[in-house]
Amino acid sequence: MPKLNFKTFGSGDPIIVLHGLFGMLDNWQTIAKKLAEDYMVYLIDLRDHGKSEHTDDFNYRLLAQDIAEFLEAEWIHEAYVIGHSMGGKTALQLVKDHPDVVEKLIVVDIGIKSYKGGHEVILEALSTVPIDTVVSRKEVEEHLSQYISEPGIRLFLMKNLSRNKEGGYRWKMNLNLLVKHYQEILAGITFDEVVETPTLFIRGGKSGYIVDEDIVELSSHFTDMQLVTVADAGHWVHAEQPNELLLAIRSFLEK
Repeated sequence: MPKLNFKTFGSGDPIIVLHGLFGMLDNWQTIAKKLAEDYMVYLIDLRDHGKSEHTDDFNYRLLAQDIAEFLEAEWIHEAYVIGHSMGGKTALQLVKDHPDVVEKLIVVDIGIKSYKGGHEVILEALSTVPIDTVVSRKEVEEHLSQYISEPGIRLFLMKNLSRNKEGGYRWKMNLNLLVKHYQEILAGITFDEVVETPTLFIRGGKSGYIVDEDIVELSSHFTDMQLVTVADAGHWVHAEQPNELLLAIRSFLEK
């Protein structure tokens, strides 16, 4: 298992939170601190993201295995698991491969199906930054702005920028590996057996990641499933509507 960076907050029953592509545990810190009023919350940087170890392979089976081994190392026999986007797919793979360790599953704005893409412009923008020669964060942002018009997305990506001790910058994430394995990140999670673990899917009302046609397939695989739509949120539900997301999470966990 690669060495995974993590933070903990609070005490009580454990909640594991898994971020999305290009993300890191800090993205969920505000939510974690609220949940920590009643739970022990573990925020984890997935492999090749944030401050976790860089590896030479990347797929959901490996990501799920990382989390299963992390739980074992932390003496956590069963946990509530929350995953957003790529982290949601990781959580789905975890409940498939290691169902006994997931007490309840919360998947935020991602389905089990494979996706056609959508990050190509971001991948190109990041890959073409002359990271070895840039001298300021402003220079990186100006480069990204040629590809990405939304300031919020640029700011999110810029959180991956880290200053080297000897000067200059580098990406925290293992960018070349993520580009190489992008098709595996888009891949679906195939369920041969039904999942009995209580599962909540939360989707952004302005997001297209879980559409109405997906619900029939989801309900055929998950025997104890709920769906909540957060009306005024896109894909980044936790950033756009944190209070509504918290309400949905708490309501589901406390039943």
